[in-house]
Amino acid sequence: MIEIRWHGRGGQGAFTAAKILGAASLIDNKFSLAFPSFGPERRGAPIQAFNKIDTQAIINRSEIKACDYLIFLDDSLFSFDYLNDLKDDGIALINTATPEKFRDFSQIQTIDANLIALNIIKKPLSNTAMLGALASISDDVSLSSLQQASNQYLSATHAAKNQLILQESYDHFGRFTK
Repeated sequence: MIEIRWHGRGGQGAFTAAKILGAASLIDNKFSLAFPSFGPERRGAPIQAFNKIDTQAIINRSEIKACDYLIFLDDSLFSFDYLNDLKDDGIALINTATPEKFRDFSQIQTIDANLIALNIIKKPLSNTAMLGALASISDDVSLSSLQQASNQYLSATHAAKNQLILQESYDHFGRFTK
């Protein structure tokens, strides 16, 4: 089973990204769960979302502690202590404008997802770019299924630009393999 934990702030789209990833997994003929962990927090408060993806039905619906992927939509939420939550071959994917802070850590991959989104939609919404980056570094979800799934969750006006964000972030990470 592939287990993913998203870290974001309310309003950044972490749960939306988890839902899109869940739908993409279904398109790829896998079983999937997508669920949030937040309370009555306001916009900007830290939240978590989770994905479980498997080729068999998923029975365990508990929070994820040992992650294949940790995805941070906001680098201010990252702590090096979180690396302890990764499985041995796990990867932390961090949205950051300062990748040099993380270069010495083999389990960390970075992308300036805010910049990609700003260039395309003029807003620093990193969730779609992080999905494209995940597809590029992982064999667990395909770019084409993410593109199809994003069309299900986003309006037609938003979907077209988000297709560009998915592709650009996927291409950015094209040189990496897990």
